[in-house]
Amino acid sequence: MPIFTKNMYKILYTLFLSMFFLAEVHAQQTDSFPPIPAMRQLHHEYIIRSMAAIRNTPAIQQKWASNELDHAVQLSNQFRKTIELSNDLDQNAKYTWLRGVNDLLMAYQLNYQSSRPTEVPLSLLLKTYLTAMQEQLSNGSIAPLMQGLDLEAAMILTENYTLASNRGMPAAKDSILVKQCARNPSKILPILSRQPTTASADSLIVLAAFQNPEELYSYAAAPNPLGKKIQSVNHPFVKLVSRLALTSTGRMYFPFLDQLYTGKLNMDSITRFVGNDTSAGYFSLLVRTRIDYAKRIQQGDTPMAAKVLYDKLKSKSVELYINEINALHSENNDNIRFKSISRLSPSELYYLAVTGEEEMYTSSFVNGVYPRIFSGMKNPRSDSLLQMVHKDQYKKFIKIAAAYNKLDDFLAKMDKKDAEQLMRGFVNGLEKTNSLEDAVDVADSYASVYNPALKKLMLEQVKSELKRCISIQNKRGQVIYDLLDNIFSSLEPANKIDLSAKLGIMPIYELPNATLKDPSNGRVIMQQFFYGDKDGMVVFNAFLNKFRNANWKITKKPKWVEVSSRKGTPITIFANLPLDETEELDTESQDSLIAYLHDQQLHPTIVIHRGHSYYLNQTVQKMPGSAKLVLLGSCGGYQRLNEVLAIAPGAHIISSKQIGTGIINQGLINVISEDLRLGKNLKWPAMWNSLAIRFSGTAKEKFDDYVPPYKNLGAIFITAFNTYMQQTD
Repeated sequence: MPIFTKNMYKILYTLFLSMFFLAEVHAQQTDSFPPIPAMRQLHHEYIIRSMAAIRNTPAIQQKWASNELDHAVQLSNQFRKTIELSNDLDQNAKYTWLRGVNDLLMAYQLNYQSSRPTEVPLSLLLKTYLTAMQEQLSNGSIAPLMQGLDLEAAMILTENYTLASNRGMPAAKDSILVKQCARNPSKILPILSRQPTTASADSLIVLAAFQNPEELYSYAAAPNPLGKKIQSVNHPFVKLVSRLALTSTGRMYFPFLDQLYTGKLNMDSITRFVGNDTSAGYFSLLVRTRIDYAKRIQQGDTPMAAKVLYDKLKSKSVELYINEINALHSENNDNIRFKSISRLSPSELYYLAVTGEEEMYTSSFVNGVYPRIFSGMKNPRSDSLLQMVHKDQYKKFIKIAAAYNKLDDFLAKMDKKDAEQLMRGFVNGLEKTNSLEDAVDVADSYASVYNPALKKLMLEQVKSELKRCISIQNKRGQVIYDLLDNIFSSLEPANKIDLSAKLGIMPIYELPNATLKDPSNGRVIMQQFFYGDKDGMVVFNAFLNKFRNANWKITKKPKWVEVSSRKGTPITIFANLPLDETEELDTESQDSLIAYLHDQQLHPTIVIHRGHSYYLNQTVQKMPGSAKLVLLGSCGGYQRLNEVLAIAPGAHIISSKQIGTGIINQGLINVISEDLRLGKNLKWPAMWNSLAIRFSGTAKEKFDDYVPPYKNLGAIFITAFNTYMQQTD
């Protein structure tokens, strides 16, 4: 018995296919098909093969009904017959057009295989190609044919080599570029950079100018063909942007682009500040323009380059004012510390707060910006302030006021009815944004409202919004408001709501001892971040002194210390040495400790920040994702919850709304470490009540500003929302 090799099978299979397709060609020849010369039979065979492949492509089968594909087969056969019967085509031309038909079919199939399907049925594309062939043979233009095709079909047609010399090809490619831009309106200029001299370039540049003037500014300044083309466009707005792009100070004028275009400002009115952009005049102009934009936005208008202006306002707030008043945080004389903002108007101070919230120290806001807003007003009312700025960013200001325990004071500076209306607006429409920021702000702010009537109003409004979202079947809104309803209601003991069970999250009223242990060795690993300023060294020594007893062992290393329990639950507290910050030795000691923990596969489950608020960003950036309890023992830690939870999802967080102090931080560390050593779970309500009794006087006031994990409503909301989304996925 003969043995067939794999190659022999392939040869036989190829012969079988050839015989099949030749039989198909012969069958079609006998069916009123003209005789096909041997030199072109293979090209007819290619077309038949391509049509068979198209019919067997799953994506095409799913897209088109069988009768459409049958029709396409008939048209392809008709096309072949037309070519063979044509008296206008010589033998080589017939060969060329047969190849063109096959290339078209192969391109059509490839598009579907590459997930770039055309919405044009193959039968229509074949008819269009036949028309294109006639235009090519009669020296006509294929450009008008693009109108009825989508981008993919148009590209198949223009990329067919038989039409490459068509006189309408430049216009056809221009129409394709227009189709590309229509599909990707945010990428007009990158697309145009590949064909800057196309016929539609001017109109596309004008369209791009209004969609993203800042991007146009960047392209207009480039010394390349597209940059030159932009500079040549005769449109007033494009000319304005182009003019700014060619000046060294153009970026300083750019925030006022809308005002310049509409004639509300002229170049000269800005120029006098541009040479001295560190002056209060430039900042004031930014604020006035932002207020004008806020009014227009409120009326449904969309000022051009509004984001550019806001970003510039933010950078100037930090650069001109916030950095200075933060740097003078140790200055006891407020007149000296806040001299730079003493002449700012209430509206300018307002924008200082809302644009600089991430950088501003607690004392900078509480002792400086906030009181000066109202001391600078003839009638110090909150509603008057909001009217000045057309309620621009008012939700953010409410959130900031709440974070620094100033919300009740802010609301008290307006009529009760107006305060209630403001807070309703604060709670409404949380589902309309793409982020959770507004919802988290509402959750955090609720915990900072001490007026029972306002708390009741916020809860009622949450319930009302939940009903609205249910009625309109808005799933995102239902989730947001249902979570807020449960979280707010749980604060009332009479409701007996177990949030952990209700929301499917980790227990929030206690942190089990076992949860904090390393699974491999049963040890609790704690990591403290110290900094090498004067205060850091004092706090570090105070920390060590608290653990100089029989229950703990202190081991000193060159760049850190290890404090380990001698009895009870195995615990090790790692703390980097607060070496000289001026030479960045404290940073070096932190990095060395982090590298050691990584090498030893030690994963801290408790992380403690022991430094001023201006060091907090560094701690958060270096914080391990294994953390399950985070103590932000500095001013403003309460505002970093989102960042912490992004690194350590579900972590319990202790933070201060105002001033973090060493005595309270150390008190918390002592209680937490001792309870864990004794094998106890960390029960937050009981611990908080116990600590509240220990502190008195100023320490008690500062302790009251610390927020325990079960009252960190923003953190609870984020954890619950993420848990819900994971379960849904």
